[in-house]
Amino acid sequence: MYEIDVNINVFENIKHIDEEGKEHWDARELKQVLEYTQWRRFNDVIEKAIIACKNSGNLVSDHFANVGKMIEIAKGASRKVEDYKLSRYACYLIAQNADSRKKVVAEAQTYFAVQTRKMELTEKEYSLLSEDEKRLYQRNLTRKGNYSLNQTAKKAGVKNFDKFHNAGYKGLYNGETADDIAKRKGLRYREDILDNMGSTELAANLFRITQTDEKLKNDNIEGENNVNDTHYKVGKKVRETIKDLGGTMPEDMPTPNKSLKEIEKENKMVKLND
Repeated sequence: MYEIDVNINVFENIKHIDEEGKEHWDARELKQVLEYTQWRRFNDVIEKAIIACKNSGNLVSDHFANVGKMIEIAKGASRKVEDYKLSRYACYLIAQNADSRKKVVAEAQTYFAVQTRKMELTEKEYSLLSEDEKRLYQRNLTRKGNYSLNQTAKKAGVKNFDKFHNAGYKGLYNGETADDIAKRKGLRYREDILDNMGSTELAANLFRITQTDEKLKNDNIEGENNVNDTHYKVGKKVRETIKDLGGTMPEDMPTPNKSLKEIEKENKMVKLND
């Protein structure tokens, strides 16, 4: 329930670093990884991503550098083909517009959306996203964060993960468990509460997740009870921080009209009808 299968290496392996230390990906290489056999079809995806880049107020040339590449053809001859030098944000937009029925595309959407060593989306880029886009972005981050947190908790001795995650929710939501939150939101049985949160509520949970992960690692906390207690305390501390800043308490944040599962399904239908 809390894990996500992300093959990070496949995208890391095709990443390039230029002489200035800036990262980029080549469109031709990304095309192969995303299992597109024809450049024409992949170029259609790139064009949609470029439109999305323009609509977000970004300079296209900063993210999609149109470059040529020489390839060998028959009898030792060569010819120039179209290619793009892509930023991480460009790859994110391409993944969002690619065929989501492919598993590798779903992995790309997560990989290029998450934060690893540095921010993938700048503050300006994030601010220009719609609320639903922010929710999708934050949800991808919580998936990645929960995966890392589960691995850390498991190594520290956690076996009952429902109890472990509820400890964090109790701290953040003033004693509410995941089931309590689901009931308050009026969700169906086994419907994911994180898929039914707004971007601000997701961000609060992401902070809880990442800070718990860091504290467990940095303080070398071991033992199921100690790990659960740490998760509760971090959740409570995040709650206190929200209160000190005069923010809205998590349980008082509005539940969106549509779950992210519904939004992803609608987006998939739109792509299929394009």
